[in-house]
Amino acid sequence: MKQLTKAEEQIMQILWKLREAIVKDVVEGFEDSKPAYTTVATVLKVLEKKGFVSHRSIGNTHLFSPTISKKDYARYQISTLVKNYFNGSFPRMATFFAKENNISIKELEEMLKQSEKEIKKEKES
Repeated sequence: MKQLTKAEEQIMQILWKLREAIVKDVVEGFEDSKPAYTTVATVLKVLEKKGFVSHRSIGNTHLFSPTISKKDYARYQISTLVKNYFNGSFPRMATFFAKENNISIKELEEMLKQSEKEIKKEKES
């Protein structure tokens, strides 16, 4: 899987939320300053070439949808982060974030409980 640029990731966030969209819908999905229609259309074409997006034609309009789930991309990003910055050690990464954010022992225990619940829930699915 390839790394997304900031612009590509912004557009993917909108597409993941909308599930399907025409270029106009993606432009409207930006909260602050909205990029030009042509800019969004160009980035969508790049995303399609990279395999992140596909489209189907409805008349003269292209309806775009993500081909990669947000969860799969997040998994890729996290594993790359752990590999590149924490020597592949998730505990090192967790320790780093705990220190950087002054997380208490109680909060760490709550995170562990929540993680255990999520893992159990996924195994049952």
